[in-house]
Amino acid sequence: MTSKSATESPRSGRLTWFVPTGLILLSIVPMVAGAIRLTELAGGAAITPENARFFAAPLPVVLHIIAVGLYSVLGAFQFAPRFRRRRPGWHRAAGRLLVACGLVAALTGLWMTLFYPRPVGDGDLLAGFRLVFGTAMFVSIVLGLAAIRRRDIARHRAWMIRGYAIGLGAGTQVLTNLPWFLFFGTPGEFPRALLMAAGWLINLAVAERAIRRQR
Repeated sequence: MTSKSATESPRSGRLTWFVPTGLILLSIVPMVAGAIRLTELAGGAAITPENARFFAAPLPVVLHIIAVGLYSVLGAFQFAPRFRRRRPGWHRAAGRLLVACGLVAALTGLWMTLFYPRPVGDGDLLAGFRLVFGTAMFVSIVLGLAAIRRRDIARHRAWMIRGYAIGLGAGTQVLTNLPWFLFFGTPGEFPRALLMAAGWLINLAVAERAIRRQR
């Protein structure tokens, strides 16, 4: 009898890594920006109006950058079904770290929205969006954790996908903001808020479609 693994085509193997690879690529620009910010803080870069808030209270932004980076990369591998099935121990261990990183990313994002001075271009509407989606990310991860403790795998998967979609919003926001920058220049407060919200909403729409297809 031929085993399932023996009958799987090379094309099937490549498709297994299509989604994780795309998710990691989507995360590259925010991770590079985060690495530059960490380098500035560690190297004692010149303090400017744009980065002064980070030097005044560096811990939240450092934790946020590290947590988001780990969350984005590790989370992408959870979308490789064959890899997940073959290494259930890795899936559980990575899942625990993902929960911790996701919660830290959400909480530090909320803290920075509430307590950091706002940079030029960030208004009340964008701050409100950040509070809504940051809270939604935190709640999604908590509900996903509660679901797996009840052994409700379907709900666990759904809530964790939603939390990951929100956490990956910065990557999609690069794509939603780029056309505006190219054609109109730097957006004002209102269009910037809408472009940022569009990144989160697009990710959530894709997440809901993926959840429904799994069901």
